[in-house]
Amino acid sequence: MSDQSAIDPDAPTEPPVAEATILYLGPVSPHWEIRSDFGDQKVVDDFRRRVEARLMLLPPHDPQFRRNKERVNRDAERELILLHWDIGEDDEGPIGR
Repeated sequence: MSDQSAIDPDAPTEPPVAEATILYLGPVSPHWEIRSDFGDQKVVDDFRRRVEARLMLLPPHDPQFRRNKERVNRDAERELILLHWDIGEDDEGPIGR
């Protein structure tokens, strides 16, 4: 599932340097896995460390998750990383696998 439904006119027009998927693993910690399909390994590893620092102990229903998710999205945009989220839910429904 992707959260890139809105097109930002101020978004960089350069091609992405990497691609990452953030996958919700379930209610037992660690909650998240960050996978990469392509890109410079150092860029992906640095991004992974930042994402883990923001999300690793937060389940998606935690109020802090929404704020940190937006920070992760901005970080990916700034770094030209094509980002996908797989939270296992639609925007309206409960988390289910």
